[in-house]
Order: sequence, then C-alpha cells, then structure tokens
Amino acid sequence: MLMRCLCLIALCLALPLHAADLSIDAGRGAHIWTTSELLARPDARVVTIPIDVAFHRTMQYRAVPLRALLPGLEPGDHLQFVAADGFSVDIAGDAILNQAGAIAWLAVEDPQQPWPALPGNKGGAGPFYVVWTHPAAAHISSEQWPYQLVLIRRTQHAATRFPATAPTASVPADSPIRQGYAVFQRTCFACHTLNGEGDARMGPDLNIPYSPTEYLRADLLRAFIRDPQSLRRWPEAKMSGFPTQESLSDADLNALLAYLRYMAQHKVAH
Repeated sequence: MLMRCLCLIALCLALPLHAADLSIDAGRGAHIWTTSELLARPDARVVTIPIDVAFHRTMQYRAVPLRALLPGLEPGDHLQFVAADGFSVDIAGDAILNQAGAIAWLAVEDPQQPWPALPGNKGGAGPFYVVWTHPAAAHISSEQWPYQLVLIRRTQHAATRFPATAPTASVPADSPIRQGYAVFQRTCFACHTLNGEGDARMGPDLNIPYSPTEYLRADLLRAFIRDPQSLRRWPEAKMSGFPTQESLSDADLNALLAYLRYMAQHKVAH
C-alpha cells in the first residue's frame, strides 16, 4: 500500500500542473482549445511585453495572435472575456482588428515552464492571458488584459444586454455622460455591476443602493479610483486603480464621474 501511494504521488508530480482548456466562440460555434494545441500552433511565438499590466515588469510569453483564433471577427463585433475569478470584460472587435500597430496575443502558460506568481498574493495569471504589443495604438486600458481566462465569446453590446446601465435616449451623443458610459464599460464593468446588471462578480454594484458619488466627495472619489489604497489601506483589496494618464486620462475620469452622477438619479430596483 505504501509503495502504491508513493507511485501515485510521483505520477501526480510528473503531470502538468496548469494544463487546461479554453472555450472560444466567435459566433460560429464553440471551439475548445487545449494548452498543448495552442502551444503547438505554427503561429505561436515568443513575444516580449516591456510593461506587463499584471506583473508590472518586462515579461516574455509563448503566445498566439488572438485574431487568428477568432475567424469571422468583424468591426463592430463585441467579445466577452471571462476569467476563473469572476472577472468579465468586453473588448470591441475593432481593437483586436486594429491595423495601427496594437496586436492582441493569447499568452499560453506552458505547464513545463510555469509563469511566476502575480504580485500582491493574487495567485497565477495562467493558463491563458490576453497581452498586447503596442497597446497605446488602440488605446487599450489595463482592464483589457484579462488573465486566468476560461472563456472568450461573441456577445452583444453592453447597452443591449444590460439596458439599465445605459443613459436614456435623450442624452446627446456628444455628452460627457455617454463618453463616461464608454469609459465605465472599459474600466469598471469588468469587476462591478450597475443597477444590478452585468456579468462580473468581483466588486459591489456601483449604483444600488448608493452610487459612490453619493457618499464620497469628488476629490476623494478621484483619489480612490487612481489609487484605492490612498483612501482605505487593505492588503487584500483586488482593485488596483488607474494611476496614470495612460491607464485613465483626466478627461476620461471626468466623464466617468459625470456618468456615475447621472446614473445615481436613474436607479433601477430589482
């Protein structure tokens, strides 16, 4: 019996620790990719990311061009990226199809060469992680680098799926409120719901029962969004903030606050 247990332990240690499957559905039916299949693709290559969003340093990955895994993707399409920890973010097909220089890659963790742990005791980023080369060319925000991926699928625009999060039709197209709604979708909707609607389950609702604009002064709310630890030090906090103009410009932050103030007057009871 002891010898059998030792053999089982040795076998478990020899097996890959992070081999996994990723489901991708770009509108033509789901395709399940395994770690080994992705690593063996002829278009897989080593990419260098000078300022990695998750690791905050230069990283190298074995990765596949994300566009190559999304046959039929067209401008105007929207894709939902779902992570194992409840993080969910939509990325416009236009960004992935961008021809100005930004390239989205699906980084694949090799079980034989696992990635290091994420800083801040956040676990691992693998087995699948969307990384970008030259992200500024498509105005890619830090929330559009989802890791621990389990699912990528084509979806409808957020305003169609979650109408209670959208400004009413009377709000002009060029209003800061509409700009703020776009910023909200790009930066906040990945972790939070609003008016009880949304896919993410990492953070609290940002309108029910109260909007943060109703209980925080504007200067404190700005500081919190830039650096959550500046307002409340909590080592286990998951929100990393948006400290730089590249991650969230002052203009976008102003628009976001305009949207949140507007939605505070448009609560929806569920």
